Amino acid sequence: MSLHVFLYGARVSTTLAPARVPTSAPSAPRRRTRVLALPEARWALASTVAFLLGLALDLGDMPWWAYGPLYAVAYVTGGWEPALEGLRALREKTLDVDLLMIVAALGAAAIGQVLDGALLIVIFASSGALEALATARTADSVRGLLDLAPSMATRVTEDGEQTVPASELAVGDVLLVRPGERIGADGRVLDGASEADQATITGEPLPVAKGPGDEVFAGTLNGTGALRVRVERDPADSVIARIVTLVEEASRTKAPTQLFIEKVEQRYAVGIVAATLAVFAVPMMFGADLTDALLRAMTFMIVASPCAVVLATMPPLLSAIANAGRHGVLVKSAVAMERLGEVDAVALDKTGTLTEGAPEVAEVRPLPGTGLDEDGLLALAAAAEHPSEHPLARAIVRAARERGMSIADARDFAAVPGRGVTAVVGGRVIEVGRAAGTGGAVAAVLSESGVAESRYADAEGCALAGRPEAALPVTEDGATVVLVTGDGIPLGTLALTDRLRPDARSTAAALTALTGTAPVLLTGDNARAAARVAEATGLLDVRADLLPEDKVDAVRELQDAGRKVLFVGDGVNDAPALATAHSGIAMGRAGSDLALETADAVVVRDELATVPAVVRLSRAARRLVVQNLVIAGTFITGLVLWDLLGHLPMPLGVAGHEGSTVLVGLNGLRLLRESAWRSGQVQDPRG
Repeated sequence: MSLHVFLYGARVSTTLAPARVPTSAPSAPRRRTRVLALPEARWALASTVAFLLGLALDLGDMPWWAYGPLYAVAYVTGGWEPALEGLRALREKTLDVDLLMIVAALGAAAIGQVLDGALLIVIFASSGALEALATARTADSVRGLLDLAPSMATRVTEDGEQTVPASELAVGDVLLVRPGERIGADGRVLDGASEADQATITGEPLPVAKGPGDEVFAGTLNGTGALRVRVERDPADSVIARIVTLVEEASRTKAPTQLFIEKVEQRYAVGIVAATLAVFAVPMMFGADLTDALLRAMTFMIVASPCAVVLATMPPLLSAIANAGRHGVLVKSAVAMERLGEVDAVALDKTGTLTEGAPEVAEVRPLPGTGLDEDGLLALAAAAEHPSEHPLARAIVRAARERGMSIADARDFAAVPGRGVTAVVGGRVIEVGRAAGTGGAVAAVLSESGVAESRYADAEGCALAGRPEAALPVTEDGATVVLVTGDGIPLGTLALTDRLRPDARSTAAALTALTGTAPVLLTGDNARAAARVAEATGLLDVRADLLPEDKVDAVRELQDAGRKVLFVGDGVNDAPALATAHSGIAMGRAGSDLALETADAVVVRDELATVPAVVRLSRAARRLVVQNLVIAGTFITGLVLWDLLGHLPMPLGVAGHEGSTVLVGLNGLRLLRESAWRSGQVQDPRG
């Protein structure tokens, strides 16, 4: 019995809704259903408390009248709801597994096994409560995503500005989006210059410059400039709304598997009930003693009980979940752990998954003849950027501090939307970004200095060609370039990249070895940045500039080819692909709430190398499940035949039943060992 308590206690602890991880990326507001707000949870708690109190008195050799009523309370509080559901199913001519469990518990009580029946009731009630909680949390997360889009928007008409509900916007309306506001609808910029943080949609780590003709998305955050936007999609058809629809649709596509499991459970329930009645009725028809016939039937119900079969599956999976949890991977359920072992193809997001999702200065290149070395150029740029909150600015300041520099004071700071920043540093006007109006002159200077022949993109790209609304230039290897000028004279350039995770390449190699094919890179970032990461990690199949629905299409394409896909991502834009894939893993440190809720597992410590390790652990668990099913099936078949063809004493039947349960349980617990995790671990390239 103690093993039962331990194993089922592990089940309760590991099927709770996943723990949240603090997020830094924009994410859906937190809507968390409280556990005790669910009726199922309150009844399960009452049943558990009554059972534990009764068990304590029972083990303390107290009289029956002291602990018996407590067991009765456990039966009633934990069993009334599934019993009612089972009776309702009976009225619809369906034998529900809920009713079978209640009958089994009452049958145990009828032959004096009151404790076992009460434990069964408690376990069943707790499982139902946890399932309801997980469902409620996921629904909360999906509903919270819709709150990313603002409830109100400023519509511009011939009569002036009107503040209207965003849901009432129509195609063709013109919106005014002020600095710091969220954009109210999908549309296109008519005029103005700013930058938009659209990581929630595309996964891009940096704000994207927006100017006339550029597309913007509902729910994304406007930067420092004002924009006039023409609405091009009805709010119900926005990208954010489509993400919610995609998650819900993908979740429904998993229903057939669940229906198949329920059908098998129903058939088994019908079979056990029919067999038990037959074992009792047939001997009675031939004049058998009532007590003997009832005893044989109860013994049959015990030995035919699926406990050993259930434990054949759960201990290996739960042990794998516990082992993964010790190493920073939260797997949400035993079903999720089992599915991870089935994958034979992997798709990876880029930003926040293969990379760390934060820019860093990769190279400082002062121009010849300026009298500046790398530190001097970086110091000027950091001083000018210090007052800014832009991610690129923070990266430049951080790089200067990492080199031990003291950052000079700047005055007359100004951030120019879509262009960069200007400030007076040491008596010089320093501009970091786009250096408007210098176009051809800058290109000529850079070209004469040999920069056009460097690893950077062509000189026109570095100089931005005087187009202030254009995005920052990108090098041939995907780095983002900013130009630093002093009093209008080019001083040099800084290249910034999204930092690659140290274990990205070894993880990609390990996943390739596991599945037989290299992972696919799916990203909303630009093609050059994607190609740089793919080259660094050894990936060949690269798909860039993808919206959330494009990632879903890519996953479906792989699955239509017969592959079982594991998708690894972190953002709101990854949630539909996580839900569509056979299995999904979310990077937890910067993962959005919806990604964490949608994924089957969460990498809490943000260690990418744990992904292949947990897949290998799942495969080991699946092998043990098969072993346990053979053991459990052998014991059940043998005991049932003994009871039907001979005379199986009830104590021996209970001993055989419990013995098989203990055996498969201990076999499954092997995966708790540290060696089970180390066998699948990727070596850290840092040593």
